[in-house]
Amino acid sequence: MLLARLRRSGLWPALIPSVVVAEALTGDAASDRPVEALLRCCDVTDRLDEALARRSAWLRTAANRGTVVDAVVVALAEPGGTVLVVNRPTIEAMALFADGVFVERV
Repeated sequence: MLLARLRRSGLWPALIPSVVVAEALTGDAASDRPVEALLRCCDVTDRLDEALARRSAWLRTAANRGTVVDAVVVALAEPGGTVLVVNRPTIEAMALFADGVFVERV
């Protein structure tokens, strides 16, 4: 099972920035049910201090692509963290400029 492998690798529970919650949900309880189930298995953090915001901005500018949410995810993974993604290109572009951030497709 995927979650068991992620736990053994030290990648679970996932740390999710609260801005990802805003991007992932629609506000419709029925359509959000699967995402809500996943979020209950994760650690959601509201940490977005000025230093993290500035680092996110730098990563986004350096990669010349991506959203603010993408940049926050990569910056929060620094140093030496792993970002789990479905679509890799934008996150990988930012991770090239990050401090030891790995990108894994799930």
